Amino acid sequence: MKFTRRQFLKTTAVVLGVPTFIPASALGRDGTVAPSNRIVVGGIGLGPRGREVLKAFLGQPEVQFVMIADVQETRREVVRVMANRHHGNQDCVKTRDMYEVLARPDIDAVVIATGDRWHAVLSILAAKAGKDIYCEKPCSMTVRESQELADAINRYGRVFQAGTQRRNVDNFRFAAQLALSGRLGKIHTVHAGILPLEESFKWLPAEPEPARDLVDWDRWLGPAPWRPYNKDYVNGRWRGYFDFHGGAALPEWGAHTVDLCQWAANADDTTPVAYEADGQTIYGSYANGTKLVMRLSGFKGEGNWVAPGTCPVRFEGDEGWIEAADTGKVAVSSPKLLEGGAPATMPGTDPTKHVRDFLNCVKSRAKPAGNADITRRGHIISHAASIGWRLGRKVEFDPVSETFVNDADANRMCSRARRAPWHA
Repeated sequence: MKFTRRQFLKTTAVVLGVPTFIPASALGRDGTVAPSNRIVVGGIGLGPRGREVLKAFLGQPEVQFVMIADVQETRREVVRVMANRHHGNQDCVKTRDMYEVLARPDIDAVVIATGDRWHAVLSILAAKAGKDIYCEKPCSMTVRESQELADAINRYGRVFQAGTQRRNVDNFRFAAQLALSGRLGKIHTVHAGILPLEESFKWLPAEPEPARDLVDWDRWLGPAPWRPYNKDYVNGRWRGYFDFHGGAALPEWGAHTVDLCQWAANADDTTPVAYEADGQTIYGSYANGTKLVMRLSGFKGEGNWVAPGTCPVRFEGDEGWIEAADTGKVAVSSPKLLEGGAPATMPGTDPTKHVRDFLNCVKSRAKPAGNADITRRGHIISHAASIGWRLGRKVEFDPVSETFVNDADANRMCSRARRAPWHA
């Protein structure tokens, strides 16, 4: 005989001789979510960006945030207070050891917002531990990490959402869907705005390390090569250094803009077959003839794009074009393209819809917008393009084997050694 939850509670109450009073909150009748329907979440490395994402998680009724791991005491305490204030309790636990988060059997999902060097490794470890994962971008440091991450997510059957929230932002979604609708004609060129390409192999001057409970420098470095402590690194100024920032900074915006170009070009299942750089512009060519242009400069003089804002994209067909950027606006070649309704202008890139998409998929086990397979190819493009830029010549790439064609030098740049013991 199968017992319902109510029958179990009632039977237990009779046996124990206690009244069968069941709090409304336990059944979800007071507007709260019943415990059986909650999604228990932990966080790893939630600095300023991570806390913005956490706000979106805490705004969802079924989320219960219970643990934060961060190598910096000030950051983990801010998150602990933030979570406890939201939930009205003192249940959130803090630790500097991310493995403690992964070991908790009650945690369903983790939010990972460390520096880039940790993203793939922690996501793979979380998948092995049976957790679903929301990971900030860029999600990998190399071509190989992009592959390993997606392989692990699929092997362990986890839900993965990259922090590519523009797939769930109205004006970007409108632009991509307009391109896919055929109203622009045949798409021949997609343009992705990028940041200046840079990489530094310098070390900042050594400074005395703080106490490990304040800043665990060894854990902060993680799989990156060892170097002496300097406060600038842990205060967010680690970008641009080769050891910490993969792909010569191209994946920083490329994780968003290249990803959107893939979507608009209906190319989520493939990558370009060749890359060639001209200064700070990189040209990619798909097998079907579509061009991908990763560029700093726009189309309105002085480097500006027609649609103002960060992370701009432009999709061109033989019957028109559309641009979108973080101002929430779109720009089009003809007002006729907006007939039937344009997206409301909502500046910024609030991750709430993206977080909601992830949580829905945690429940349904469907794939979210920024799933591991889409993330794999979008990130591989950024890394492969940056390799061509670093080599200073055209490189050819096989989208099936995900390797460079007859190019040992380029293929050697597809992976990096990870420092022990911080690897998956």
